[in-house]
Amino acid sequence: MNNNSNLQEPEEELFEHYRFDVPKGQAFLRIDKYLMLMVPNATRNKIQNAATNGDIYVNDVTVKSNYKVKPLDVIRILLSHPPFENRVDPEDIPLNIVYEDDALLLINKPANFVVHPGHGNYTGTLVNALAFHFENLPLNSSERPGLVHRIDKDTTGLLVVAKTEAAMTHLAKQFEDKTSEREYIALVWGNVKEEEGTITGNIARHVKDRMQMSVFADPEIGKHAVTHYKVLERFGYVTLISCKLETGRTHQIRVHLKHIGHTLFNDERYGGNLILKGTTFTKYKQFIDNCFKTLPRQALHAKTLGFVHPVTGEMMRFDTEIPKDMADCIEKWRNYSKSNAAEEEE
Repeated sequence: MNNNSNLQEPEEELFEHYRFDVPKGQAFLRIDKYLMLMVPNATRNKIQNAATNGDIYVNDVTVKSNYKVKPLDVIRILLSHPPFENRVDPEDIPLNIVYEDDALLLINKPANFVVHPGHGNYTGTLVNALAFHFENLPLNSSERPGLVHRIDKDTTGLLVVAKTEAAMTHLAKQFEDKTSEREYIALVWGNVKEEEGTITGNIARHVKDRMQMSVFADPEIGKHAVTHYKVLERFGYVTLISCKLETGRTHQIRVHLKHIGHTLFNDERYGGNLILKGTTFTKYKQFIDNCFKTLPRQALHAKTLGFVHPVTGEMMRFDTEIPKDMADCIEKWRNYSKSNAAEEEE
């Protein structure tokens, strides 16, 4: 009689689909309710099935759907197949390449163009386009080809893409060491009080809405983030500013500016698509509606990008024009501001 009791079947490889680091301020909550808040398009039924199947782990131990989430828990959903978003199919999407050599390329990204596959956007992304136009791009730490950094779907402007492993390592270190130069132009609600300033505040996922980020006072929550800003032009109810990033966190400019009371103009995710400053006159509301139609996205453009070339050691700096939709919106505000000033002088 063979005794095989000591033989174990090889463990099935599991792939992480979601991970949530529960913040210190989280109230006790059933895990199925917590995950319904955090996972896009999730249903109670799907989450409870995942728990029944042993797919939900808290601190590396499987839990049932009635488990109570506690502060500092690490929640992971592990499945036997890789996340669909990690599969990249090449797609023939045109790219606006402003510079290219053997080591890297610079892309001027338009609005409504997602940088990499993710929840709800598995095709039509910049990464799909890169996979079509270039072979054997190096993978970054998130297994995404060529990407050194990213900007949001509706933010326009410059992105650097690495074409070799050496360039990826060199450029990524510059972003990590905060030696790269990144300037954004933003139109924000309100009359920014100071001519220039610095916003410092840790950024982490919003406790209730995982599609948003939030600023946390507790230094143990989130990642350190620093944004420097300078006023370029004042239009009364809105202000045009320049932002220079010292760090590069998800939604950093959008979250930091909201945190100091100056939400980006028409930033729907953070409430900037509402009239946050101004009058109650119907004429003013019509003017704002026209501005929103002219610029149907958040008013943010990655204007300048500077870095040391990974091969030549030369400092390179690239600059782009503010795109037409944003420039037209700024011009509307400029004219509105002038006409208001003229009326006040009469």
